[in-house]
Amino acid sequence: MDLYTSKSFDSDNDQTNQQRQSTVEDTLRSDHSSRMDSNKHGIFVERTLALIKPDAVNRADEIETILLNHGFAILQKRRVTLTAEQCSDFYSEHYGKKFFPSLVAFMTSGPIVAMVLAKENAIQQWRELIGPTNSIVAKETYPDSIRALFGTNEQKNAVHGSDSAVSAEREIRFFFPNCIVEPIPVGQPAKDYLEQNVNKTLIKALTALCKEKPQDPVLWLADKLMEINPYKPKLSQVETKSSFDDTHILS
Repeated sequence: MDLYTSKSFDSDNDQTNQQRQSTVEDTLRSDHSSRMDSNKHGIFVERTLALIKPDAVNRADEIETILLNHGFAILQKRRVTLTAEQCSDFYSEHYGKKFFPSLVAFMTSGPIVAMVLAKENAIQQWRELIGPTNSIVAKETYPDSIRALFGTNEQKNAVHGSDSAVSAEREIRFFFPNCIVEPIPVGQPAKDYLEQNVNKTLIKALTALCKEKPQDPVLWLADKLMEINPYKPKLSQVETKSSFDDTHILS
């Protein structure tokens, strides 16, 4: 059914308004129910940390296109050049290993791009997409993986991905200390959360969209949701200083 109809939407016609809002509510409930029924485990979204390493930074746009095409959302992103101390902290589990000095030298040789990615089963999905650690092996066994396409060897392998939920939380906080890593509701709690905190605002925005009929409905709806969001944060006047002095936010 088309979002717009050929008939004018009379804002003074209360009955028409109520019918349209009821239709929107029914559509939302039906769509949400079908999504939940199709996944007996409910809604489950993970966050993971992705790094584009110095050897592949000049191909960052291509890598981002690949991950977006595979259904990942980029929640946060920043570009930074690590100091030796910062790099040693990040890879602390490898301290004392033979390759550690060369790893630190490589990871501090130029800028990297850090991203927080989100998707269903994001940690495993990202690890599968980037391929084996050694890019030489990746080229032979997973030629379409990111490390096969953009990496060179075991060290210069283009990208990094968290290997567990615990690692993902630690690594996200390392690069994005102000990021709030909240548990994402699953199953019935997710349904309840949407019903209580999302649906009313979304229905209000969609109803206004039907009345306004803007030229660019997607952009208009996005702006409207930001405008009427009852939970939008208040801007703080205190400026926080990042531990990465040469970091700048990309998006």
